Amino acid sequence: MLIIDPSAKISPLADIEDSIRGTRIKICERVAIDAFVKIKPAGGSGDLEIGAGTVVNSGCVFYTGNGIRIGKDVAIAANCTFAPVNHEYLKRDVLIVAQGFRPSKGGIEIGDDVWIGANCVALDGARVGNGCVIGAGSVIRGVLESYGVYGGNPLRMLGTRV
Repeated sequence: MLIIDPSAKISPLADIEDSIRGTRIKICERVAIDAFVKIKPAGGSGDLEIGAGTVVNSGCVFYTGNGIRIGKDVAIAANCTFAPVNHEYLKRDVLIVAQGFRPSKGGIEIGDDVWIGANCVALDGARVGNGCVIGAGSVIRGVLESYGVYGGNPLRMLGTRV
């Protein structure tokens, strides 16, 4: 089910797939979604909500998996991937694509007023607090405390917001 606020600005070159399994995709007021953004209900039945005033730049990909909640007034730079799902792979005698998915780590939650730099990847179980800044090229996993500045791979705290 697609729920798109009339004030949202979505490029005609964005690709937002509707779910056949009942996943709810909600795009709130004043959201801006650039060209070549892909939203794909895959890997689970979690919902996706993009909060008011959020900007999603070109080339970002959202797999709904175990669910994604993006807060208000978030800036997401180009080419970021949100993947709240993991393939199972432990059985060596079964092809990975035939093993299904691992148990959920709770999806992805991004707080309000967050800036995510270009080419970041957010993984299942990521919790990003309000006001965080995530450096370009980071892998986002686990809990990032509010108002931290994070970067590198694996993530390490670089300082606090002034």
